[in-house]
Amino acid sequence: MRAKLRLAFGMIAALGLSMGLAACHTTAGVGQDLSQGGHALTDSANNNAPKSPSP
Repeated sequence: MRAKLRLAFGMIAALGLSMGLAACHTTAGVGQDLSQGGHALTDSANNNAPKSPSP
């Protein structure tokens, strides 16, 4: 009985750890995508800004 319980807890822990690691990788990717989008928006705004202030 104890061996089955230990195996069950081990499987649950391994599953939780693998899901946690996958989530960290996904979150990092989302952060990079958002950062690249922000840089593109900033570059576009700078390219379309007036070159000299209007009087």
